[in-house]
Amino acid sequence: MRFAGRARGVDGGRAVAGGGRFDRVDRRWAARLALAAGTAALLVLLVFAGLRSVVLVAVGLAGLAATAAGLWWVLAHGGAARVLGLLLTAAAPVAVLVLYAVAGLLWVVLVSLALWTLAVVTGRTALAQDTGPARTPERRVAPPGRPFLIMNPRSGGGKVGRFHLTDKARALGAEVVVLDPAQPQDVAELARRAVDDGADLLGVAGGDGTQALVAGVAAERGVPFVVICAGTRNHFAMDLGLDREDPSACLEALTDGVELRVDLGFIDVGAPAAEGRGRVFVNNASFGAYATVVQSPAYRDDKARTTLQLLPDLLTHHSGPRLKVHADAVTVDGPQAVLVSNNPYRMGDPAGLGRRERLDSGVLGVLGVTVDNAVQAAAMLRGRHGPGLTSIAAQEVVVDADAPAIPVGVDGEALTVPTPVRCWIEPGALRVRLPRHRPGVPRGKPPMDWRRVRRLALTVGRAAAGRDTG
Repeated sequence: MRFAGRARGVDGGRAVAGGGRFDRVDRRWAARLALAAGTAALLVLLVFAGLRSVVLVAVGLAGLAATAAGLWWVLAHGGAARVLGLLLTAAAPVAVLVLYAVAGLLWVVLVSLALWTLAVVTGRTALAQDTGPARTPERRVAPPGRPFLIMNPRSGGGKVGRFHLTDKARALGAEVVVLDPAQPQDVAELARRAVDDGADLLGVAGGDGTQALVAGVAAERGVPFVVICAGTRNHFAMDLGLDREDPSACLEALTDGVELRVDLGFIDVGAPAAEGRGRVFVNNASFGAYATVVQSPAYRDDKARTTLQLLPDLLTHHSGPRLKVHADAVTVDGPQAVLVSNNPYRMGDPAGLGRRERLDSGVLGVLGVTVDNAVQAAAMLRGRHGPGLTSIAAQEVVVDADAPAIPVGVDGEALTVPTPVRCWIEPGALRVRLPRHRPGVPRGKPPMDWRRVRRLALTVGRAAAGRDTG
């Protein structure tokens, strides 16, 4: 079932809606400031550097390209090539700054760069829409009768104990099972037995991998699910707009909660699963170099050294499987790394990388990285438009390889899965119970578009302010 509703933020439990005339006036002035700052950045270069401004820009771009190439050599090679790459990465920006200083134009470049940064920031602020993408509507719900929570005392460096989550949850009437680190337990089976015994809500205080396993049971049995962000990174909680600094605030969902539906990603792990649905992922499934590195027994003890030892052969296809990805009508051949996510990650907002704008779009996000040499590594500076980066959305993704099985990271858990591997999404599969009062998800800013900024800056009057902001 799909849902559509007016976008709204959550701030202290109040719905915040934009779109007033005052907001539009502010956006016009932000657009005008962006145009003024961008024009000033160009004038500073032209007035104080003249024709040399072209050389300044070219030198800066060359320095960035050399730095990117050096990073590629550091990651993709060992021995002398890695040392040279490290030297190039460090020396290129220093050489550019020295050339600017020798020419007596360093201050010109810094002032122009500051003005250009101001222009881009204010321009993107001006383009931010009064309404964001449609979000799943939430509804007030009565407290559960028999909530059942699973808590991992080791997650997040011991957040369960530090925030007294067990005692607080039991005081609210929840049945709590605290996992024993010395005796691994099947959390999915614990959740199924709890529902069979009458539990009408499931929840987890732990990392995203454990969250995903119990969320799959909640979706399967049709009961709501509570996320208690007691893990290390808590990406799922972040994209739900929960307070990651205070896991105990998540328990308010048991007494003053709202409910919404979100999508779930599934991956066929080639092993029996409940109702043949595959394994759930709430964040992502990773393939390629990263998934192979985390499989190494040495990775847990020394992540940096293990990564630097294994990456060269993986990035140059001297080891590891060669992947081929089919995402709907798109095929990506030979990527070194692939990330399939439950809803796409933001790409146009550098400040929002690692976040998802929404969790109910009904599509998977697919990011593929294909870099075979230093030139292609430098081209990655173009971001999402770079030739080595594939960014698409699809409802189903199939990852094949020249090996019978490949390593996969599913919400941070290392697995080995037979090929081909199929990933798919089930829209609205999970009922999530959230506290009514929560920080909410910050809205991403749109990519910079100078034409739209200019049109917005030149609009006059109330009617014009509402006419051409899109």
